[in-house]
Amino acid sequence: MKASDLFVKCLESEGIEYIFGVPGEENADFMISLEESSSIQFILTRHEQGAAFMAEVYGRLTGNPAGCLGTLGPGATNLITGVADSNMDRSPMLVITGQGASTRQHKESHQVMDVVAMFEPVTKWAHSILHPNSIPEVTRKAIRLARMEKPGACHIELAEDIAKMEADTEVLMPQRYRRPVADDKIVDRAFEKISKARRPIIIAGNGCIRKRASKQLRRFCDKTGIGVISTFMAKGCVDMDEPYCLYTIGLQAKDVVACAVEASDLVITIGYDMVEYHPYLWNPDGDKDVIHIDFLPAEIDADYHPETEVVGDLAHTLWMLNERVDRAELSFDLGQQAATRKDMTAELERYKDDDSEDLIKPQKVLWDVRQAMGPQDILLSDVGAHKMWIARHYQCHEPNTCLIPNGFCSMGFALPGAIAAALVHPEQKIMAICGDAGFMMNVQEMETAHRLKSDIVVMVWEDHSYGLIVWKQQNQFGRHTELSFGNPDWLQLASAFGWYGHLVGKSSELRAIVDQALEEEGPSLVVVPIDYAENMSLTERLGNISCPI
Repeated sequence: MKASDLFVKCLESEGIEYIFGVPGEENADFMISLEESSSIQFILTRHEQGAAFMAEVYGRLTGNPAGCLGTLGPGATNLITGVADSNMDRSPMLVITGQGASTRQHKESHQVMDVVAMFEPVTKWAHSILHPNSIPEVTRKAIRLARMEKPGACHIELAEDIAKMEADTEVLMPQRYRRPVADDKIVDRAFEKISKARRPIIIAGNGCIRKRASKQLRRFCDKTGIGVISTFMAKGCVDMDEPYCLYTIGLQAKDVVACAVEASDLVITIGYDMVEYHPYLWNPDGDKDVIHIDFLPAEIDADYHPETEVVGDLAHTLWMLNERVDRAELSFDLGQQAATRKDMTAELERYKDDDSEDLIKPQKVLWDVRQAMGPQDILLSDVGAHKMWIARHYQCHEPNTCLIPNGFCSMGFALPGAIAAALVHPEQKIMAICGDAGFMMNVQEMETAHRLKSDIVVMVWEDHSYGLIVWKQQNQFGRHTELSFGNPDWLQLASAFGWYGHLVGKSSELRAIVDQALEEEGPSLVVVPIDYAENMSLTERLGNISCPI
């Protein structure tokens, strides 16, 4: 079998459904082979970075990798930001790049660079296929590593001459295995600590929305009443309407939910990933008693040094704890967490009835969006000042219904990500919220959305500047550098790409426009002039928080 044909057969056996990308000359044999596949769909994108973000969101929503593809040289370098985002945000992904013939890689040659070395820092594994017979093993290893906890990106390079060669090996079929589970004795020790605590609290990280962990976490909280504070990427691990849901932590300044952590005598971190929110921000004195529950041992960090680590499959660990809860009499003081939830709920409802004109408050926008979106519908956030408001004010009923890049935090994520979300869940409403800066970073994917007839809404918060940098510089220096820019005529832009277009003029018309956009067939653009004076108002209020009692 021709090597490129074998590669496609291996990808089919792994259950790969989509490959997003921009091919080049050095991918030609692979692309011809891929065209013959009956189970893998190639999605042509307008930039390789958009392709990587699409593959990332597919991986987040399904738990299985999609492929993103670029050619050698500039095609590979264009992929790297989205690949790094996927890897640091724990989304499985397969990265495929072409390369010049092996006969010219050792010397100065057109577009040839060491792509594998470039991808090594931003992937779990990167490898160049050196012989066609190694394709089955390389593919099997890459997919397995991409899926393994913590998931991430793996890279395979296929040179143009090797793709043409004949291979005499066969597809290596995937073999599933059971993830290792925690030892009974360490679970007993953790449960003993929990049972002796008076005010335990849970910090849930993005591990809680993977591998069935959310279901067992909810059962644990239903039985114990222990409050859950989620990181940005763990939203929806417990239902926002449950009394034990204490919403989200992750702002750099002290927020209301930090009061529940301060008052706790035991912090149980579950699937916690410090790439999102560093421990020194919630354990500044390093004196909290911490139980670490995760797929992997704790990262070594001076501010995060738990005495008790329960390492193994998260869902199984929580099931083991639930078995012990059923046989025990537990009593906790939940007063502080109830007061915290009450105060934070009031924060979420702040300005829900605001009727401002011209500039619209972030809190009002997110209140209306939350009312318009169903429990299973998916919101994607880009990166910028709006991300902080979404993290704080948009709460969720189900896992993976609010996707926020919060490890690598790359701008340009939301528009291409929404296209992928619509492919995975065409029956659900899909909305992306972007700043005017982040939206323009991958604006070319508006054509991809139109071509695919993607049922998505992209909402742009317009402030004509890099708003988050303005916010941070203003906080630190009392002023900010020049960060302003102009924007296109949004309605003309939407029309040029074949999108619906809407401009929101005042708060009172926002909900109706959002509802209309969500019902339109195909992509729709909604532009909101945002009142980012609220950024500094929030900073001032967070600096003066007094904890409820």
